[in-house]
Amino acid sequence: MTEVGLGSGSDTGVARRFDARRRLTSVQVILAVALTLGLVLALNFSGRITLDRDLGRIHTEFGREIDSLLAEQKSLLAELEYVKSDAYVEYWARDEGKMIKEGEVLILPQGVGVQDALPAATRQLVAFETTRPEPENWQLWWALFFDAPPSALE
Repeated sequence: MTEVGLGSGSDTGVARRFDARRRLTSVQVILAVALTLGLVLALNFSGRITLDRDLGRIHTEFGREIDSLLAEQKSLLAELEYVKSDAYVEYWARDEGKMIKEGEVLILPQGVGVQDALPAATRQLVAFETTRPEPENWQLWWALFFDAPPSALE
């Protein structure tokens, strides 16, 4: 009986050692959880850093666009003030409106050295068509039925 006891005792010892190797301790579990949380936080922070860089680039681009739009607004406001002024009205009236003040004479220069155009009687007009002539209906039907124009089948 002692042999059986030794054999079964040694089997139980091996089983205990095997169970001890497979069983995790609370320290190992806490360490695994801490490593997992650390990995998740590291990935989260790296994503936030990348997002912050992208947002910074976008912010810089919009800042430049806002500056250019503000400069354009400033120039347009200056142009609006000039257009509302009497100086612009007088410029337009004299230059484009062809208006004059009392006592002034308006002179419109004519082309110098330009030969007079030929009289209308000497011009000859040539008639020409600008579009291709459309085929008649029977020609269209012929082409649809026989897959060839009528002149090719004759």
